[in-house]
Amino acid sequence: MSFLQKLKKEDARQQNTPRSQHVASAIASTNSAGAKKGGFRVDFGPSRKDILNFTNQLAVMIRAGISLQDSLESIGLQIEKEKFRVVVLDLKARIEGGQSFSQALAEHPDVFTNLYINMIAAAEISGSMSSMLQQLVEYLDQETDTRNQVISAMVYPIIIAVMAVTCVTFLLTFVLPRFLTVFAGKEHLLPAPTKIIMAMSMGMRHYWFIIFPAIAGAIMGFWYFTNKTPVGKYWWDKTKLALPLLKSLCRSLYITRSLHTMGVLVNAGVPILDTLSITAFITGNKLFENMWKGIHEQVRQGKKIAPSMEQYGLMPSNVVQMLQSGEESGTLGDVLRDISDFYARELKTVIKTVTSMIEPIMIVLMGVLVGFIAMSIILPIFKMSSVVSG
Repeated sequence: MSFLQKLKKEDARQQNTPRSQHVASAIASTNSAGAKKGGFRVDFGPSRKDILNFTNQLAVMIRAGISLQDSLESIGLQIEKEKFRVVVLDLKARIEGGQSFSQALAEHPDVFTNLYINMIAAAEISGSMSSMLQQLVEYLDQETDTRNQVISAMVYPIIIAVMAVTCVTFLLTFVLPRFLTVFAGKEHLLPAPTKIIMAMSMGMRHYWFIIFPAIAGAIMGFWYFTNKTPVGKYWWDKTKLALPLLKSLCRSLYITRSLHTMGVLVNAGVPILDTLSITAFITGNKLFENMWKGIHEQVRQGKKIAPSMEQYGLMPSNVVQMLQSGEESGTLGDVLRDISDFYARELKTVIKTVTSMIEPIMIVLMGVLVGFIAMSIILPIFKMSSVVSG
């Protein structure tokens, strides 16, 4: 039984009239507000930034001495996204109906993560809601910063790749066919590179309605295989830890995310077994997830974290040694915080290094593609000139 489940009362899910009326009025008010604004509006629900802002505002108001219910109502009425507004007002209604804050949060698992709920549950036991919310703000802020760093590192390579594909497509479908008229009737004199380019150009011009859907289907199929199938997820996660450029980036990311989450939960007072379960859930990599699940099982049997971790070979040996030292000295939370801070800095360095390496590689590849096409056009001209002069 999880930490949160132990805290739930038998009647946590029972509906009561005041709460139902409150939620209904909240939904009615948001719908009427949307109707007053007029027009069609798409609401995708809260984003990571919305959750961060909500937590930050709630932490400030609780620290200022405002009650939890009043804080939720004040924040909820200011939220622009209707779905998130209804969720926040529903939290207030559930608390007024007798549920704890963590139980109310657990009713919205698609909005609030297990980590979020368990940290709030630990705060309710220890009576440190204000400080715990501030820790959540710092955690969410660092997670957002890490995510933005990784995304920004991939923007430039993606732009270069799109430009390369666009440039090659333009040369093959619009520029090259105008040069090919010069070689009409002299195909036997053309070198192999030119014949390859001619075949590619002809295929793209005459069979584009097959080629482009096939490419799109292949990309969608790869995405589905690596994101929706267990075998594909495991293969792709394993591949990311083996590719030369992605290996160091992904490794640092998973270590930072795992140890930072674990440190926050340990320092929050969440039981170690629940901490390991949540850490496994948020790693984002099947190999690391299996490692934390295996560690969870061995710790449940009475073993230590560090020796259990060492057999998987995913964590650096110095990390395992420091964790072992933290377990023996009773300072595991502090050690986890220090290690995660170190790897957070290391991640920034790795991102800069990988980005600086990807940029010239992409430029060289683009130059090779364009140069190959240009060479395929120029070579036959020189060959024909030599035949005529000879």
